[in-house]
Amino acid sequence: MTNTNIIKGKAWVFGDNINTDIIIPFRFKSRTNDPYELAKYAMYGYDPDFHKKISKDDIIVAGRNFGGGSSREQAPVALKYAGISAVIAESFARIFYRNAFTIGLPALEVPNIAGKIKQQDALEVDVSKFIVKNIRTANSFQAKNVPAFMQRMLLEGGLVEYYKKYKQFPWNQR
Repeated sequence: MTNTNIIKGKAWVFGDNINTDIIIPFRFKSRTNDPYELAKYAMYGYDPDFHKKISKDDIIVAGRNFGGGSSREQAPVALKYAGISAVIAESFARIFYRNAFTIGLPALEVPNIAGKIKQQDALEVDVSKFIVKNIRTANSFQAKNVPAFMQRMLLEGGLVEYYKKYKQFPWNQR
């Protein structure tokens, strides 16, 4: 039996302050809302060919303030549809963090993760327990917990999928 709460992928490591203009530059965001088209420009400000280099289920690992800048909801969408399965960072800009959970892209805050994961390390993320494991080093890192309703929403694939299944919002569930 496959555990769908376990994500396995290779790490793409970034530093601090990766803003939304790096994740999806405005000139591309303003052209379309098609998530598959946006995916072609994921991390374009870092590397225009990033979307060609990653594999499905790869994981971004970053330092502090990932997703800062403008409140561009297309930033987590571009990453998710490019094939990124999770974003691990020391901290997130609030709007990116909220948008990631809303679309079902795991965004895990892991204090002091910077420098402990190397480019291309194989990672395993348990989304139900918020644990990140570096397969190369066998080190595990506990992400900060989130409220139960956010975890339920994330495990269902985001707000829309949650609502389709339960016909209510996760914060209303008792």
